Amino acid sequence: MKKILTLALVVMASATFLPTMAQDTPMKSNIDSLSYALGMNVTDGLGVFLSQNFGVDDAHMVDVLEGYREGLKKINDPKYMAYVAGVQVAQMVTDRMLPGRQAAFKSLSDTINIGLFHEGFEAAMMGKATRIDAAKAKKLEEDGKVAAIEAQKEVGRKFLAENAKKKGVVTLPSGLQYKVLRKGKGAVAKPDDSVVVKYEGTLIDGTKFDSSYDRDPQTTTFKPTQVIKGWTEALTMMPVGSKWQLFIPEHLAYGERQAGKIPPYSTLIFTVELEEIK
Repeated sequence: MKKILTLALVVMASATFLPTMAQDTPMKSNIDSLSYALGMNVTDGLGVFLSQNFGVDDAHMVDVLEGYREGLKKINDPKYMAYVAGVQVAQMVTDRMLPGRQAAFKSLSDTINIGLFHEGFEAAMMGKATRIDAAKAKKLEEDGKVAAIEAQKEVGRKFLAENAKKKGVVTLPSGLQYKVLRKGKGAVAKPDDSVVVKYEGTLIDGTKFDSSYDRDPQTTTFKPTQVIKGWTEALTMMPVGSKWQLFIPEHLAYGERQAGKIPPYSTLIFTVELEEIK
């Protein structure tokens, strides 16, 4: 937030090169032309900055200009700058803080109450007497995290337990499950070999998080030891030419780590084709 606010103030401060807000101010000297040129040049990348950080498109540039001019008049007004900071904080909470908490507790049976979230935020920000004391608030969050983790793990356990009953699904002692979609007749890779594969990965709800099929080339090359444990075990079992569906429990996947679109403690599904061993 500080970075965004600082950049916004830099953009506003750049207008000190402009002697007046009047249009068509005469340029009578080289320094006048330089001043105008500097004002132009400082807008390089401004459109991208506004789009990425504020969601502003070209249709609302007139509103940006209005705010810009208002900011120039009040940039030294502490009350106004506090108001601007409040707007920045609102964006930070809306874009990152609240979604982050919603994602962290997504596995719980109930969802975060947004109204109470903001009520708690405002009370604590203003130093008012809160309805829950600070120590209890911290403990509630920690207890909630533990419950959310266990709930996420349980979702995976239930899925794997039901999946194990399906025709063609093999469950290994490690907990890894696989189903042969196409039998290969080639060699089997050793841990230090380089393998060439095609793959697609999804969460158990069907959300796709990665796919080599979406890229060109569609294959990718690595050693079995360079990937998650579930992949390592499967790639050192399946012959070249095989196409397997893997069902990987969280402890053989990313465990407690967030990996891109993959939430912590997620059970994963992969379709893997072993094309070649190098």
